[in-house]
Amino acid sequence: MSESAEPSPAPPAAAPIEAGTPLVALRTLTFADPLRWLALGWRDFRRAPGIGLFYGACFIAMGWALMIVFEHAPPYTLGLSGGFLLVGPFMCLGLYRVSQRLEQGTPPDWADSVMAWDTRTAQLGIFGFVLLVLEMLWARTTLVVFAVTFDGMPDFKGSLLALLAPENLTFIISWAVVGFIFASLIYAVSVVSIPMILDRPTDAITAGLTSMRLVLTQTAVMAWWGLLIAVLVVLAMLPWFAGLLVVGPVIGHASWHAYRAAVGD
Repeated sequence: MSESAEPSPAPPAAAPIEAGTPLVALRTLTFADPLRWLALGWRDFRRAPGIGLFYGACFIAMGWALMIVFEHAPPYTLGLSGGFLLVGPFMCLGLYRVSQRLEQGTPPDWADSVMAWDTRTAQLGIFGFVLLVLEMLWARTTLVVFAVTFDGMPDFKGSLLALLAPENLTFIISWAVVGFIFASLIYAVSVVSIPMILDRPTDAITAGLTSMRLVLTQTAVMAWWGLLIAVLVVLAMLPWFAGLLVVGPVIGHASWHAYRAAVGD
C-alpha cells in the first residue's frame, strides 16, 4: 500500500510592516502648500498665544546669546549661527505638541508642551546626537576656512562687515558653499523628522530617511518651503531678533502642518 502524501506546508505568512521600517508613504505636495502651512501656523499661534510667546522669547534669547559669542569670539559666530538649525527643531518640539493637541481637539497645556520630549526621549536623543555631529562638523569646517583664507584667526574689530571687503571674495565664496552644504543637509534630515518621531512610534533613523526622501523626491516644493523659512527668520532677526517672538512659534506650528501634509498615515 502506497504511503499517503504528506500535506504540503502552508506558505509562510507575509511579515507585517513594522512601524520602524522606512516604507512610509509620502503625499504629493504643491507650491501652494507652504503658504497654507504658514496660515495654519498663524492660526495655532493665535489659539495658544501664551505658549507661543514663551517659545518666541526663547528664540530671542538664542539670538542674544549668539551676539555675546560674537563679542568674545567672532570667528565662532558664523559656525555657531548654524545652531539655529540644530536647536530650532528641538525648541519647536513643544510647539509641535501644541499643534498636535489642537488637532486632536484637546486644550494645549504649557507643562505638556515643555515636557513633550519625555515620551520619546531615546529616539529624540539619537536624532539630536546626529544633528550635533553635523553642527560640530559645520563649525569646525568654518574655522578651517577662516584659517586657510586668513592664515590664522583675523581680528574683525567688532564688525563682521569687514569680511565683505572685496579682497575677501575667496573666503565669502568658500564660506557660502560650506554653509549651503551643511544647512541643506541638516534641513533635509530634520524638516519633518522631529514631529514624526513625536507623532508616531518610529525610530530616529527611519524619521531621518523619510525626511530626506521627501526632500529628494519633492525637491522644488521643499526648497520653496526652506526659502520661506530662511527669509522669514532673517527678517525677524533684523530688529535685535525681536521678530522671532512671533515668527519663531508660527514657523514651529507651520512645520507641524508641513509634516502632517507630507507624511502619510
